[in-house]
Amino acid sequence: MSDDTGRDTVDLDEKDVRILKAVASTGVTSPDKIHQETGIPKSTVHYRLDQLQEAGVLENDRYDMNLEKLGLSITLVSEIWATFDEGYHQTVGEKLTAIEGVNQVYFTMGETDFVVIAHVPNRQMVESLVADYEAIDEIRRTSSKFVITTLKDEPLAVNDFEYETLVNALTDAELDGDTAE
Repeated sequence: MSDDTGRDTVDLDEKDVRILKAVASTGVTSPDKIHQETGIPKSTVHYRLDQLQEAGVLENDRYDMNLEKLGLSITLVSEIWATFDEGYHQTVGEKLTAIEGVNQVYFTMGETDFVVIAHVPNRQMVESLVADYEAIDEIRRTSSKFVITTLKDEPLAVNDFEYETLVNALTDAELDGDTAE
């Protein structure tokens, strides 16, 4: 199957989606715990997890998800300008985070008030998201962009630093060459 951008996606059914939601919402990777969360038989959960890994939807033992294979292949980055008022960053921020499909909301310094990131399956969802942003009374203007190619998407920021840099930045310890402790 392919999405409306022409990328290959995986055919999922309702059980696959329930399993993926359980993995994403609870962080659980154990078939037994996923069974407890979803009510799907443990043997089915185990089989489906194996199938999802073989298909490339689940990428590793932590079950990081490949959003393109999953069908959420459009990354939308939106800049949001809001009307300044006391506490507006909290009020507008809460409204933005409540919109279905929004993955990340950042209150920023500079000319843009918020940056919102969403991963969506199709252009109709993009239109729906933009309409939802613009329906918020405090929002004056939006500017949204599609990501053409993701060059880097590291979910664990620690992986972006050398060990020595982390030790120096995050601890009081001096590196003495002995890292075996």
